[in-house]
Amino acid sequence: MADMTDRQTPVTGGTSTPVAIVGMSVLLPGAADLDAYWRNLLAGTDAITEVPEGRWDADAYYRPDSAGDRAVADQVYCRRGGFVDGLAEVEVTRFGIMPNSVSGTEPDQLIALNVAAAALADAGGGAGRGDFDGWLPDRHRVGVVLGRGGYLTPGLVRLDQRVRTAGQLVRTLGELMPDLDPGQLDRIRTAFTDSLGPDSPESAIGLVPNLAASRVANRLDLRGPAYTVDAACASSLVAVDQAVNELASGRCDVMLAGGVHHCHDITLWSVFSQLRALSPSQRIRPFHKGADGILIGEGTGVVVLKRLADAERDGDRIYAVIRGTGVASDGRAAGLVNPDPGGQTHAVRQAWRAAGLDPAQPGSLGLLEAHGTATPAGDAAELTTLAEVFGPAESESGGGTAVIGSVKSMIGHTMPAAGVAGLVKAALAVHHGMLLPTLHCDDPNPALAATRFRPLDKAAPWETTAEQPVRRAAVNAFGFGGINAHVVLEEAPGARARRVASPGPSSVTVVEPERVLLLATDAPDGPAGLAALLDADDSTVLATGLDPTRTHPHAGRTRLGIVDPTAKRLTLARRAVAKGRAWHGRSDVWFRPEPLLADGGGELGALAFVFPGLEGDFDPRVDDIAAHFGLADVLPAGAAFSRGITPGPPAEKQVSRRHWRGHGEANLSERAQVGDVGRHGFGVVGVGLLLDRALRRMGVVPDAVAGHSVGEWTAMTAAGLYDGDEVGAFMATFDPDSVTVPGLAFGAIGAPAERVLTALAEEGWADAGIVLSHDNAPGQSMVCGPDTAVDEFVRAFRARGVLSQVLPFQSGFHTPMLAPYLAPIQEAANRFRIHPPTVPVWSGTTAAPFPAGESAVRELFVRHLLEPVRFRQLVEAMYAAGHRTFIQVGTGQLGSLIGDTLSGRDHLIVPANSPHRDGLAQLRRVATALWVAGRETVPALPSPALGQTPGTAGTHAAGPSDRSTEPSQATASVRGDRPAARPPVRLDLGGALVSLDERTLTGLRAELFATRGAARPTATAASSAPAAPGAAGLPGAALPPAAGAPAVMAAAAATATPAAALAPAAPRVPGLDTAQRARTAGVLGVSETSGAAGLPGAAGAAATLDALAGRFPAAAELGALLRETADTAAQLIAAGHRRPGFAAAGAGGFARGSGVAAGGAGPAGPAGAAPAEVSRQAPPTPAGLSPQAYATPTVVPAPLTAAPTGLPH
Repeated sequence: MADMTDRQTPVTGGTSTPVAIVGMSVLLPGAADLDAYWRNLLAGTDAITEVPEGRWDADAYYRPDSAGDRAVADQVYCRRGGFVDGLAEVEVTRFGIMPNSVSGTEPDQLIALNVAAAALADAGGGAGRGDFDGWLPDRHRVGVVLGRGGYLTPGLVRLDQRVRTAGQLVRTLGELMPDLDPGQLDRIRTAFTDSLGPDSPESAIGLVPNLAASRVANRLDLRGPAYTVDAACASSLVAVDQAVNELASGRCDVMLAGGVHHCHDITLWSVFSQLRALSPSQRIRPFHKGADGILIGEGTGVVVLKRLADAERDGDRIYAVIRGTGVASDGRAAGLVNPDPGGQTHAVRQAWRAAGLDPAQPGSLGLLEAHGTATPAGDAAELTTLAEVFGPAESESGGGTAVIGSVKSMIGHTMPAAGVAGLVKAALAVHHGMLLPTLHCDDPNPALAATRFRPLDKAAPWETTAEQPVRRAAVNAFGFGGINAHVVLEEAPGARARRVASPGPSSVTVVEPERVLLLATDAPDGPAGLAALLDADDSTVLATGLDPTRTHPHAGRTRLGIVDPTAKRLTLARRAVAKGRAWHGRSDVWFRPEPLLADGGGELGALAFVFPGLEGDFDPRVDDIAAHFGLADVLPAGAAFSRGITPGPPAEKQVSRRHWRGHGEANLSERAQVGDVGRHGFGVVGVGLLLDRALRRMGVVPDAVAGHSVGEWTAMTAAGLYDGDEVGAFMATFDPDSVTVPGLAFGAIGAPAERVLTALAEEGWADAGIVLSHDNAPGQSMVCGPDTAVDEFVRAFRARGVLSQVLPFQSGFHTPMLAPYLAPIQEAANRFRIHPPTVPVWSGTTAAPFPAGESAVRELFVRHLLEPVRFRQLVEAMYAAGHRTFIQVGTGQLGSLIGDTLSGRDHLIVPANSPHRDGLAQLRRVATALWVAGRETVPALPSPALGQTPGTAGTHAAGPSDRSTEPSQATASVRGDRPAARPPVRLDLGGALVSLDERTLTGLRAELFATRGAARPTATAASSAPAAPGAAGLPGAALPPAAGAPAVMAAAAATATPAAALAPAAPRVPGLDTAQRARTAGVLGVSETSGAAGLPGAAGAAATLDALAGRFPAAAELGALLRETADTAAQLIAAGHRRPGFAAAGAGGFARGSGVAAGGAGPAGPAGAAPAEVSRQAPPTPAGLSPQAYATPTVVPAPLTAAPTGLPH
């Protein structure tokens, strides 16, 4: 520890225990994981976008010209910010959470859980284990502290809509339309709440706002302190301060700390709009001369902390070391929202004092990640603080060598998560020795010249000097209300030691995976549209490409994908597109003029995994795949090809995991020689299952599986027909020498099976003991028999110019010659339990899916060993069943057999492993090929499901770990990764207004129309027609809308009499007394009248929506629903009054003020109620109706003010 204090003379003895950051993960705008975040930081990527559809209704609230006007609660003048909508996906089942409970859970809790697990994985925990055993200390000594604000987050927004808004809606509708009965109001409430999605009372615990940290602790079984803190924008750094204190006290040995913020509710935007804190220019420009406000962002970040001494002892990778933290309040400042340099200065100095360092000393700091909100007052206060604490400019011209930055320029202000977003950025900069850019600071604030800091517009190496021998950074986070936090961090002691041991110019190498270029178009002539995109210089074409880290499900039908798009490959792509025909992978170029569809429909053709059997070459390259996806231990500990074939000591019977993982896959093939059938077969099965799990982690899930020869066993296990643990136990104990049949050989013949069978029958070869063992493809068959006879048979075909060769296998598989040696395999297979497969398993013996019955499956297993492989017929049958894409899940040439069989027909074959490149590089090609064929894959390869990021073991150029965290309830096994087959759940972060679906609207409108317009029959019709039911017995209430509503409307049109005379008394709305009714009538400027005489009130509702919005907190929701129900109903009712039936029935006119039609009887309105105005001017005649039908008095509703007919949803 002496090295820590010797690097700079302390002003006092440091009081803080040095704490190492050993793991990190984030979900931030434009960055689904740590790797993407680092790439964005290096490149200076601006992740700010317009508010996505569904977050809030821009059309309803966005008023760009209102920034200079008086602040109004329901108007915002900005709609740009940082969003993670397309990235917010969590595979919840791996945490023991069922997908159907997600809708009832606050999304940020699940995001925090996912990011926390990824941070632990990045720290090295749970690689291939899932429960972190062996890495974490005593779980009672592992805690989690998260910063989170008390905002109206998406889950609570939906709950508020379900409870408060629904209640307000029906209350106000009842006030506006008092003749609606409780049943009708109930149906309106139900229609509204149903539009919010399923109600999950059992998941209500997921809405408790302070459970973000608790859920992490619960699902990851962390039993130390777990709590959430709210310190506004300083929350996540306050959480880090708390975590550091837990470690320093000795109560915990590992702490997770960070912040979570996923609130873009319109209420939050309204608050900041009313405060005039949002940027009117809609650009967030920290420390720019013209900075005019923030843009709201969102995100989550978590760091894993250990005491430095423990991290060094355990050999952890250390991003940076926290030397000191400080937290202070402004106290009695000018105001709660006005930042105060005094409180900020105290927090900063407190942190440096804890570190035992002098901030004003030259060379004390190389990078300051500032709070940098880009508000004029905020930037001015922070720059004042920096000049006070770190000293003035280093020269008369101003500025200095230290760099100032603010990641808010790229992602917006992430509120409680802002501090951890800056901390992770600073730690990555320290770790990689790079100083990172800040956007939009081309004309800096003049006050910056009075400090030691300068902004950068692009990344640059962080050079160390004699004056500044240590890379040291600091992070600010200053919260609303005057809470301030500061963290001092520096590079690990070991990093400096390595640099001193290797003197020379500083250099930083960022190892990036191959680039993937994606282009798509929906132009009518797809290839021509794509050719137009390619008709530009290479740099322009590359800049036009889609983001390969996204699936782009709605990209055009015509697609092009190029892995490592060199100039030569771009030229080839232009030629392929110009021809307009599909191009599948030659020179790593894929092009399709349209998706790969099944015949006779618009659906994509089905996807099949096809597992290879034994081949002459077995050279798998899977080390990097195992590391990337955390699958190094995917097989059981006793799996034969990873630990040893038998428990005995002979070296020749051992296939070591060390050889496979540590020294390259060639050692595996050396130890498991292709002629050694048992060991070779186990290796083929193991590699196939590893690739199967990796593909599923990529989101590539088959519709069916099949296999060639031994590959059929792999397919059965991958689909779950056999239990993987039982197969693993069999592989660990079975003696592979028992599957060798002495004296036999196989021969591969480059001719169809029919020709081979003819030769066997007509030339006497069958008498020599040779049989057909494989019908592989139109151009390849295989035979088996005594080795001398097979050798002669092969030579005979060669003499005829047919390519043929003897193969180095002696198993006798797929021939009757295996029967005497079958017992050990059959006995083992009979012990396997049979399970329903997750997808159909196709048999190479019957060329059909496996049967359902257990006995039939076992019988077919034996037939598979004794009868020929009919692979050609299998491929034909699968193609006929709609399979168009075939992924070869293993190494070898199996795909060529499929291509030979399907020659001339549209299909896609792509191998998941190749001896010509690394495993991840080949999977990248698989994903690109599938995307071009129309599937939703991530060509750049997604980070594994829990957030660990791409790379190879030992290479951390961008800060990510290559280790994975399995679900806490999962067990590593050879089975087909059933949990991982579940796609991740897309979290709903929206909070927009809702609209009823068209069917529901139609039914409600019909019912409301029937309520107001239906009437009893006239006197002349009374004897022949039954009385129409009243509101309580509406046909529309008893029948579905499609059946009941038209009948009601037809009856109303045929038999209606003036509704004012016949309408029943308005039912009482619960909670609405007579005085409230009168007040409502007064507000609307109408009389309080039941029945149709109250129509002016309903129509006037639309005219006074603005006034109502000022009275009710849920005005916007109410307005949308009123326009879709009450306003529509009023128009329908008015039209109903003008129907021809009313002309005859109303010839005697209305008795003004009586509430009774002349010549009829009915309930009168309330005493003293003003009558509705009667107009004798005929309204315009609707098309198709006679003017005479409308020459009668009509109740005229109040004129409607101009207003939109609905709100977007």
